[in-house]
Amino acid sequence: MNRKLTPAALLAVALAATACSITTPEPDQVGIVYDAGPLSDTSFQNCINPGKQDISGPNDQAYLYPAGQRTFEFAADPADPAGLKPKKNAEAGPIGTVTKDPLDLSVSGVATFSLATDCKTLQKFHEQIGLKYRAFEDAGWDKLLGVYIAQPLDRAMDAASKEFAWRDLVYANPQAKQDWEAKVAQYMSQFLTEQGGAGFFTNFSLSLMPQPPAGVRKAMAEAQQAVEENKAQVAKNATAKTAMEPLRELVEILGAEGAVLYKAIQDGRIQVIVSDGQVNVTPGKAQ
Repeated sequence: MNRKLTPAALLAVALAATACSITTPEPDQVGIVYDAGPLSDTSFQNCINPGKQDISGPNDQAYLYPAGQRTFEFAADPADPAGLKPKKNAEAGPIGTVTKDPLDLSVSGVATFSLATDCKTLQKFHEQIGLKYRAFEDAGWDKLLGVYIAQPLDRAMDAASKEFAWRDLVYANPQAKQDWEAKVAQYMSQFLTEQGGAGFFTNFSLSLMPQPPAGVRKAMAEAQQAVEENKAQVAKNATAKTAMEPLRELVEILGAEGAVLYKAIQDGRIQVIVSDGQVNVTPGKAQ
């Protein structure tokens, strides 16, 4: 019995017969295709938008790159006492920098950025950088980040941090910290341009968490503890002063001895009994 093939089935048969290749980037990927047949020069053919399907010749070569916002995390492994080993799944360890005071800071954080994916720029990126690092593969992409993100970020951190005091960045001034992050992103774009990656990486933003050396953190904690203890003592002194006010008034009225006697009678420490014109003072019951 003959069966009529659907259009989709006919397309599948045609592709199988011609050995065409199909490339479908994920929603967070973009593709670029080159004519790489044995009878042709390797030359740019077309780009593929995220989530779109491309049907190419049997010997054409497609490359996939990340699209949309990407992240580069640099942080220390919490289990590493020295704070030098990168956190698991982070791209790098913390970055060292020096403030204008000067003081060494260890900075962890996340840089966000995007790979420019308009077709003309993507072609240029692929031919100038992507092929060199094989950035269309995970290992190659990580290597590329070490050169085009980590190195400019390190330089940018040093350049920006020299304009700020460490206490403003670490403790006291949220606006200064925000300005510092913006300044690092600005320097990062500048240094990336100098490195030859201009226009390929865009939309930089940073979230930074600076930490002073352990000795400084300890000293600051001790200083804060002293402040809190002083506040507690001031409160105790105020309470004692309030409690002493009634006694001071008694002294003014009865004199020192009279005030002591009155207080002892009031507290039940002595008893005063007047009988037949006699005044008897006896110890009171123990309190």
